[in-house]
Amino acid sequence: MGKFLVRRLVNYVVLIMLATTFAYLLAATTLSPRVNYEERSPRPTEEQVDQRLDELNLNDKTPLAERWVVWASGVAKGDFGKTVTGTPVNDEIERRVWVSLRLIIVGTVLGSVIGVAVGAYAAVKQYRLFDKASTAGAFFVLAVPAVVIALSLQVFATMFNQAVGAQVFVYNGEGTLGLEAGFWGTLWDRLKHMILPTLALALAQFAAFSRYQRNMMLDVLGSDFVRTARAKGLNRRDALLKHALRTALIPTVTYFTFTFGVMMAGTTFTEKIYNWNGMGSWVVDSIVTNDVHAVAAVSCFMAVCIMAASFLSDILYAWLDPRVRVS
Repeated sequence: MGKFLVRRLVNYVVLIMLATTFAYLLAATTLSPRVNYEERSPRPTEEQVDQRLDELNLNDKTPLAERWVVWASGVAKGDFGKTVTGTPVNDEIERRVWVSLRLIIVGTVLGSVIGVAVGAYAAVKQYRLFDKASTAGAFFVLAVPAVVIALSLQVFATMFNQAVGAQVFVYNGEGTLGLEAGFWGTLWDRLKHMILPTLALALAQFAAFSRYQRNMMLDVLGSDFVRTARAKGLNRRDALLKHALRTALIPTVTYFTFTFGVMMAGTTFTEKIYNWNGMGSWVVDSIVTNDVHAVAAVSCFMAVCIMAASFLSDILYAWLDPRVRVS
């Protein structure tokens, strides 16, 4: 198992490097940081613009290969360069990365765990009320774009707050500015701001996992090894949990990587809609401002997150499938 995981980890590191490099090359060839300076009033001279862009390693008159070497040398040392405004990209990453990770981790755990549980139980209760209700709910969520779900939750929150006459759900920003309520008061305030954006992400995960897990569970419920376990005297609950569910989870953990990539895209829209200053909203702003280094940095972050999800999937796969441990 150890050799298997080491091989996979090395592959992921190489993929992260390639993904980040391609993101930088694409951004450097399509975005034009020069526009930010030429649209200023009074307009600076071309020499002044070239000098400033040279300082930031963003001058389009410099060969792309030369700019990439300078940028890649900095990244190898942990420096992603500077933004178009001259601020270090690393400072922005440090400020924004935990904002996004809060949403990503909590949304992933809630969505995937609840989705797996609902899907497995729906398979056991096939064609009964719970199965039909969960199926209808999952298909409804899958049919609605992530942006619409996020906006609909805001509308629901507004109506609910007006009905109860209190600010129960908050959907603007990560927390209340200037709040001085101590540790527990601040924590509660952050949690209230986090409920709706996390729910928006978790719903998409729940819908995908519940449908996939239901199908996988149905495939194994009638298998010989489940009937054999029951015939040997194992009670129904243990047979379902220790044999059927564990086997049905093997393809699900592989599917986890693909759904995580989709959720990363959903995080970008969710952060913009709920005014969270995370990595997702930053990449949108960076494209608008032609910020090459910022786009590359966010792409690297997303690649790391997806590869981390893939590595976690490999660990779970090796734990669930004994055949992998001896390969």
